[in-house]
Amino acid sequence: MKKGIYDFLKGKFLISDDANKHWQFILFCTLLAIIMIYSSHSAERKVHRMAQISNEVKELRSEFVDARTRVMRLKMESTIIDKMAENGIAPPVEPPFEIVVNENEY
Repeated sequence: MKKGIYDFLKGKFLISDDANKHWQFILFCTLLAIIMIYSSHSAERKVHRMAQISNEVKELRSEFVDARTRVMRLKMESTIIDKMAENGIAPPVEPPFEIVVNENEY
């Protein structure tokens, strides 16, 4: 047992007669490790991108709500009256009247 561990630590299994099988297995394990590392990096990159897009969506939604609020305020009658008063235009004092046209007169 002690000799087996000592030979393994020295790397004798890599230079023995059946070393070809060992090297193939080592290369296969290395290839799998590289694929696993690449896969984890790719998944992490996608998670970061999703978080970034989520933050952008939140910011854009906030901007949309702010813009919609500003538009609603601008559409209010009191705001329009104030803006028109700056230009010297006031709302009419008299109520509107109805124009009635008789078809028989023409």
